[in-house]
Amino acid sequence: MGLYDRYVLPRLIDFACGMGHVMKTRSLVVPCAEGQVLEIGIGTGLNLAFYDPTRVSRVTGVDPAAQMQALARRRAEAIAIPVETIALELGEIQAADASFDSIVCTFTLCTIPDALAALGEMRRVLKPGGRLHFAEHGLAPDLSVVRWQHRLTPLWKPLAGGCHLDRDIPRLIEAGGFKIGELHSSYLPGPRPMTFVHRGWAD
Repeated sequence: MGLYDRYVLPRLIDFACGMGHVMKTRSLVVPCAEGQVLEIGIGTGLNLAFYDPTRVSRVTGVDPAAQMQALARRRAEAIAIPVETIALELGEIQAADASFDSIVCTFTLCTIPDALAALGEMRRVLKPGGRLHFAEHGLAPDLSVVRWQHRLTPLWKPLAGGCHLDRDIPRLIEAGGFKIGELHSSYLPGPRPMTFVHRGWAD
């Protein structure tokens, strides 16, 4: 791992993913989680402040980027919910079947190399009746924006931790074995190739 990935990228991601409209989106999704929660791609812990301690008993956060977890642990110390962070590939969740009541995945599916495998693992470890709560940016509905997403993704990926701008998030979630129960889609303020966001839940 180079110096950029170890020291610069975590701070850049924390800054970009912690901007106002992105945090507002998180605030609409994360409080819906309940019980034993698995957070996919916990990163620097930007979601932690939004968990409802009256609904959530524990958060287990997985992320292959161990260099980000120092920030996540500091944020975990500020909330009244036990949090465990694990440096782990997202396609290999080391938990028993039907272990979690809720799964939270925000601005993460864009970066996972094999997102379908990761979604299959999420499906496996989610309890019957549990929900995947998600907020993800991805493929836009406007052809002019889509063209730019396809052009920019090869350049963007190495700068942004493997982020794809052009993944069809609803289709991907359903291909991973989930049924979407609620979906809200819109552009956030900012460059359109990077700001078309889906949020909702699936089971």
